[in-house]
Amino acid sequence: MRQNALLPLTLIDRIIEILGCWDISKYDVVIQLEHYDILRALKIKQQKRELRDEYAKMIHAHNQDDRFEARIRYLQQKRNLADLIDPPF
Repeated sequence: MRQNALLPLTLIDRIIEILGCWDISKYDVVIQLEHYDILRALKIKQQKRELRDEYAKMIHAHNQDDRFEARIRYLQQKRNLADLIDPPF
């Protein structure tokens, strides 16, 4: 049976950073594809978390101007997530 694990957000951020720095071009194509898939999945998780944070800021804004700015940031994050899930190329 598979179970989810709770990892600190800082650890996930560090894993994404180090996986992004590794040069795996010398490894077999299967390893390169696996590396790409893992890194992409982690980045999607990270973007979803950031999207939720932006949504919360939009909902809890103190005034209309703050709400408008938070909405713009939310929509930008949403577009970034869509591009990561389904690249435009």
